[in-house]
Amino acid sequence: MRADNNGFPINIPFLQWLGMRCLKVADGEGIVELALEDRHMNSWEMAHGGVTMTLLDVSMAMAGRSADVHGRGVVTIEMKTAFMQPGRGTLRAHARCVHQSTTMAFCEGEVRDADGKLVARGSGTFKFVKRMPPPRAPEPGADG
Repeated sequence: MRADNNGFPINIPFLQWLGMRCLKVADGEGIVELALEDRHMNSWEMAHGGVTMTLLDVSMAMAGRSADVHGRGVVTIEMKTAFMQPGRGTLRAHARCVHQSTTMAFCEGEVRDADGKLVARGSGTFKFVKRMPPPRAPEPGADG
């Protein structure tokens, strides 16, 4: 994993902006962590639900991609989240791939606070995809 990507195996600018760190992507598991700041909060001074869901989504995606022997990436097909209590302080999401087919990974995860209290649980389905090369710029003088 590359240190310049906060431990993530690939560059994901949104996660860099959030300040999320990747602690594990291996053996069908994904662990990510986020020290909450003011920008992550809702009006009740707790983690915004979208931040908590992003922790789940990313940890499950990392678990799914780590379970693929072909080294493909994943995209989220569907996700379900249950919120248990407010998230405060540093949040850690731990996910695992519970099943995979040739085209999809099925994952479960949870988010806990620094005291180990359960903040949220989630499950998701992820489709394996090959990374496409970036689009090439048209050559000078080429039509369309």
